[in-house]
Amino acid sequence: MENQNKTAPVQENKMGVMPVGKLIVNMSVPMMASMLVMALYNVVDSMFVARISENALTALSMAFPVQNLMVAMSAGLGVGLNAVLSRALGAKDEQGVRRAAGNGIFMLLVCAIVFMIGGIFLVRPYFEMQTADPEIVESGIQYTSIVMIGSLGLFMQILFERLLQSTGRTVLTMYSQGLGSIINIVLDPIMIFGLFGMPKMGVAGAALATVIGQWIAAGLGLWMNVKKNPEIPMSMKGFRPHMPTVKRILGIGVPSVIMQSIGSVMTFAMNQILIAFSSTAVAVFGVYFKLQSFIFMPIFGMNNGTVPIIAYNFGARKPERMRRTIKLSITAAMVIMAAGTLIFQVFPDKLLMIFDASDEMLRIGVPALRIISLSFPVAGFCIGCGSVFQALGYSIYSMITSLVRQLFVLIPCAFVIGKVTGNVTMVWWAFIIAEVFSLCLTVMFYRRVNKNVISTL
Repeated sequence: MENQNKTAPVQENKMGVMPVGKLIVNMSVPMMASMLVMALYNVVDSMFVARISENALTALSMAFPVQNLMVAMSAGLGVGLNAVLSRALGAKDEQGVRRAAGNGIFMLLVCAIVFMIGGIFLVRPYFEMQTADPEIVESGIQYTSIVMIGSLGLFMQILFERLLQSTGRTVLTMYSQGLGSIINIVLDPIMIFGLFGMPKMGVAGAALATVIGQWIAAGLGLWMNVKKNPEIPMSMKGFRPHMPTVKRILGIGVPSVIMQSIGSVMTFAMNQILIAFSSTAVAVFGVYFKLQSFIFMPIFGMNNGTVPIIAYNFGARKPERMRRTIKLSITAAMVIMAAGTLIFQVFPDKLLMIFDASDEMLRIGVPALRIISLSFPVAGFCIGCGSVFQALGYSIYSMITSLVRQLFVLIPCAFVIGKVTGNVTMVWWAFIIAEVFSLCLTVMFYRRVNKNVISTL
């Protein structure tokens, strides 16, 4: 069977014939595992930085919106590329496959160059507008400058992973993501604390470890695409931008970019609300994001596995396989999220102590984790529906939902609650209010897509 696929790639891809339950496991579990490893290295990064000082940890929390923006750009355009590629593969459109791959590579290269320039000129004013604490400012500048200037590795890593995902080779993406994350975890203590003869670099060492891991993962991803992914041509010889293909990728990718970038704006705004209480509150918010990634990353990994399945079967006009995929993936997402809620309710103090939490951080952080985690199961449903919108070219719905939840509801509610109560613990309830609005919009949009698209096939 394997040899047949290599010699006759035009035959039906497994996304069109494998039993749906088995296919979701086959496509998603490797992605979920690699996402968990990524979440682990995010936590390890902050865990070691927390041993430098609480101010260093606060600096990483303030740097998070910039890092999230880079991931949003690369992953969002990757979603657009993934959906366009999978649809072309399902329709047996070889020219469409070549055009999508070439234009996707070009677009992500341009984005990487923009962030590299920003890392040189924009980092200092970004931190100085948030705080006057010199330790936080200098630590933040060191960390953020390095990850931005070295961001080409991140963009190429995500690009090559998306190319592998579009043809169903998610096990290979697990190898590249896992290798990059493991290298980061190993290098973190060595470069931060100066072990084995290395100079002690502090937060700069944490940033450099991250960049090295991303570049190595990108190199492995390139090799696997050249050697193991024959359905996607990697040659850029004679490449010219093809505007209809660019527009299709952007049509799906830009709403996804905006949707994920909203998280950067939200985090920046929340940091400004929380720092009015204390820098510890900002550190707690940053720690929360690191911890919740253990719950959310597997869901995002499952989405990365299900988007090409839905898109492929849409291109192949197989609505029953689409419906089965949607039902199983959303159910699994809600179960995982419910387990995450239970963990955050029972062990919030243990989770915070991973970061050498002070008494003040425990006082603020324990109720924060318990309150925010109540929204996890609802978020699981909304994220699962978001994968449907992305796969079918309706990413605009996910964008609208994220805008309403994170900017139009969460931030105003958090600001008003903070001002009225003067109690940082009450601010966390804004997350619950925002998730209720998100649920209402998601249900409305899903019903529309099901009626107008899926049911008409």
